[in-house]
Amino acid sequence: MLSVVIIESMGLLCSRQQHFSESDAEKNAQAAEIERRIAHETKADKHIQKILLLGAGESGKSTIFKQIKLLFQTGFDEAELRSYMSVVHANVFQTIKILHDGSKELAQNGADFSNYVISTENKEIGEKLSEIGGRMDCPRLSKELAEDIETLWRDPAIQETYSRGNEFQVPDCAHYFMENLQRLSDLNYVPTKEDVLYARVRTTGVLEIQFSPVRESRKSGEVYRLLDVGGQRNERRKWIHLFEGVTAVIFCAALSEYDQMLFEDENKNRMMETKELFDWVLKQPCFEKTSFMLFLNKFDIFEKKVLNVPLNVCEWFKDYQPLGTGKQEIEHAYEFVKKKFEELYFQSTTPDHVDRVFKIYRTTALDQKLIKKTFKLVDETLRRRNLIDAGLL
Repeated sequence: MLSVVIIESMGLLCSRQQHFSESDAEKNAQAAEIERRIAHETKADKHIQKILLLGAGESGKSTIFKQIKLLFQTGFDEAELRSYMSVVHANVFQTIKILHDGSKELAQNGADFSNYVISTENKEIGEKLSEIGGRMDCPRLSKELAEDIETLWRDPAIQETYSRGNEFQVPDCAHYFMENLQRLSDLNYVPTKEDVLYARVRTTGVLEIQFSPVRESRKSGEVYRLLDVGGQRNERRKWIHLFEGVTAVIFCAALSEYDQMLFEDENKNRMMETKELFDWVLKQPCFEKTSFMLFLNKFDIFEKKVLNVPLNVCEWFKDYQPLGTGKQEIEHAYEFVKKKFEELYFQSTTPDHVDRVFKIYRTTALDQKLIKKTFKLVDETLRRRNLIDAGLL
């Protein structure tokens, strides 16, 4: 009887040992799989190149970021497009408020004050729209409100004020949205991709996307992690935490802002702020071997403005001498600005940093074909640099 109990106990023990053995093997297999995945992801991360998108506020960084999402990722799905409706409508109300309030200011203090006096029949509309534009939460753009905005937009005083938009904080999207009010106020309105590109939201924190400029052959192309950080002064304290392990910096400078003042400091010229910011970024020790891509952005606005507003209104460009008119003058002005940035780069680059890559590109963030072409050039430049660093070229 005792032998039977011993045999049964031994069988139970063997069964438990087999169970534990199987359980341990399963845990070991799971642990090994986790280790394998970590190793794989670590190896994959080494092939992902980090690019920082830097620049002052209103330089067009965020528009370029959105273009990359459209060009090299899946773009915006319908839910994302719909989420921009409140942004677009807020941009419309804020724009008309800026123009209305600017018109009143010029009417009170301007030399030709009578040109900026809003017509009697539009004054009440203007006050109502200015109040709406000052709210934290703007309402949906109804047909009735769109008609009021369109009426005020057509007022000669508002048009005169718009022509002096550089003296206020009139956003670049103003004309586009004002000319599309009926569509934007439609009951079934869903923002288009173009609306999203024009929509203005100040970047706070850090936005990130991963992409490869080579759509057709992802395996042969580099993979980039692009980070967009806010450009306003109060956002720049976050930059320094992102400076380690950066392959390249794309610095955006808005060509057209040489006669405009900062949103956060109306006594500071935007181009002078850009100059000082670029100089500061170039001198950061962690960028010793980092490639620099300078995007001279908003060329579409610059080429119209420079024929009417001379470059030398900006302190940095005070030695500029106009050459002629039309396209010749536009190209002359552009090359002058480009040379100024080149000089700044080499003045701010210590002798032991001169071998890092520096390229300048003329860009218009709203031009999708141009941005696609530009990023392919950036990709080719960085791949070539990688081959040189690896001793393969």
